[in-house]
Amino acid sequence: MNVNGPVIIIEDDPDDQFLFAEAFKSLNYKNKLIFFINGDEAFEYLNRKDVVPFLIMSDINMPKISGFELRKQIQTNEALVTKCIPYLFFTTASDQKSVIDAYSMSVQGFFVKQNSVIELEKTLSVIMQYWVRCVAPNDV
Repeated sequence: MNVNGPVIIIEDDPDDQFLFAEAFKSLNYKNKLIFFINGDEAFEYLNRKDVVPFLIMSDINMPKISGFELRKQIQTNEALVTKCIPYLFFTTASDQKSVIDAYSMSVQGFFVKQNSVIELEKTLSVIMQYWVRCVAPNDV
């Protein structure tokens, strides 16, 4: 796992992008944030051989392909699977079916979007601390 790699945020709402940017800035993490407004663009970027992101944070409901569809594409792409990039959902859809569907796809987290930077900072801090300490198969 590339703990110094960029954090990929797939989010089509500019207000939510702003909240993520402000929260990461306040937390002072050195990881570069790379935003995509749809899964197609993110998938193309993730397939670059010179790119090994630290985390992927994805909305579920997006234009072109959903977060679920993107997760399936990543899971079936051998090159991306071996990069061991944690995939987390950040979404407003917290219904039971969405949560069950997400975990059946082996996502590493499902989070409901917070409406304040302070609440988002708390969540992001826990996530970042956890994944910095976590060991992935390609680390050993």
